[in-house]
Amino acid sequence: MNKILLLEDDEALALGIEFTLKDEGYDVTRCACVQDAIKAFNKEEFNIVLLDVMLPDGSGYDVCKHIREKSEVPIIFLTACDDEVNVVLGLDIGGDDYITKPFRVRELISRIKAIQRRFEKKSVRENIFKCGDIVLYTENAKVEKNGIEIVLSSQEYKLLLIFMTNPNKIMSREEILDKLIEGAGSYFDTNTLSVYIKRVREKIEHDSSSPEYIITKRGLGYIWNSEVQKG
Repeated sequence: MNKILLLEDDEALALGIEFTLKDEGYDVTRCACVQDAIKAFNKEEFNIVLLDVMLPDGSGYDVCKHIREKSEVPIIFLTACDDEVNVVLGLDIGGDDYITKPFRVRELISRIKAIQRRFEKKSVRENIFKCGDIVLYTENAKVEKNGIEIVLSSQEYKLLLIFMTNPNKIMSREEILDKLIEGAGSYFDTNTLSVYIKRVREKIEHDSSSPEYIITKRGLGYIWNSEVQKG
């Protein structure tokens, strides 16, 4: 099911959008302020984001900037300001489209579907994953930290990809191993996994003895912390 994050402080409008989107089969998370939207985005993965611009505690532009540090998810601005300056600003900071209020909800759904079609045409190879200072390009299996390429072995790269595509989710050692050896025809035990995690930490963490990205959950496994901010 496609998941949509909706940030809109006009409750009547938000309820109308939410009702129609759910009727179309979308799973909607509705927020009315910037902080709640950022928390929701950091907690879950969404297929598309709808952002109102003027909000009680800030601007949808702030949420867009936060999202673009981590993800290339499609973003549509919902705005009452259709002047060129506001439109250009929204697109320049990473928005994919905008729709001017008042609008018909069916028009919004058409815009959503059009953007989804464009993004679906991109192959998985073109995906870019961002978190803090780390950027991973699946097109060429390239990883950068602060804009400088990090050299990873194939298994280190695959391990990092597993973590970055499963943000804020506790994964057991067994689950990580299953993903790591899938289709590889290789055998790893938990000790080998510990070595790979140690190597990846040494390459991506500011201080591998006090990791920010790959967090150990004692007795449970590991979790990728997607809330790391740029240093």
